[in-house]
Amino acid sequence: MIRRAFLVASMAALLGCAQTQIDEAPEDLGEFKLRVNYAFADKAVQGPVSRDATPDEWTAAIENAVDIRLGRYQGSQEYDIGISVEGFMLAPPGVPILLSPRSTAIVLVNVYDVERKEFLAKAHQIQVLEDTSGQSAVVGSGYIRDKEEQMSGLSLNVADKVEEWLAAQHKAEGWFDKRQDPASVDAEVPDAG
Repeated sequence: MIRRAFLVASMAALLGCAQTQIDEAPEDLGEFKLRVNYAFADKAVQGPVSRDATPDEWTAAIENAVDIRLGRYQGSQEYDIGISVEGFMLAPPGVPILLSPRSTAIVLVNVYDVERKEFLAKAHQIQVLEDTSGQSAVVGSGYIRDKEEQMSGLSLNVADKVEEWLAAQHKAEGWFDKRQDPASVDAEVPDAG
C-alpha cells in the first residue's frame, strides 16, 4: 500500500512539472499577427458528470487565453482565429484515488487570412485535458479547483495547443511566411516597351 501511494505521488509530481504556463516562450509564427479572435460555445455538449458552465463563460475564458498567447505576436500579416467549443467536462469532486476525473474540452479551430480573404483551416479539432498538480492527481481537480479555475486552465491549454499547431503549420506548410510587397514585384518586372 505504501509502495502504491509513493508511485501515485511520484507520478503526480512529474505531471505537475509539465503544466502549461501563461508566459511560455513564443513559437516561430513568421509574420503572424492576431487581428480578432472569436469564440463560440452555444452548441457545446456538456459531459454527464460535469459542473455547469454557460456559453458566455466559455467564450470569455477562451478569448482571454487566446488574446494572451496569440496577441503577443506582432508580424506584418493579420489573421483571425475562430474557436468553437464542441464539448466539455468540468470535473466535479470525486472519490479520491478511485475516481478523480480530469476536466477536458474539445474545440474546432478556424484560421482566416485577412489579406487573402481565405481560410487556411476550417474545423481543425483539438482536445485538451486539464493539467494536474500533485494534489489534483490524487483527489481530482474538483476538490482542488473551482469551476473558474478549471475553465481558465483548459482555455490556456487550448490556446497553447492552437499556438503549437500554428507553429507546426508555419514550418511544414509555409503559413505566415512573409509575402512579397506588390510594389517590389512590379519594380522587378522589366518594361516590355
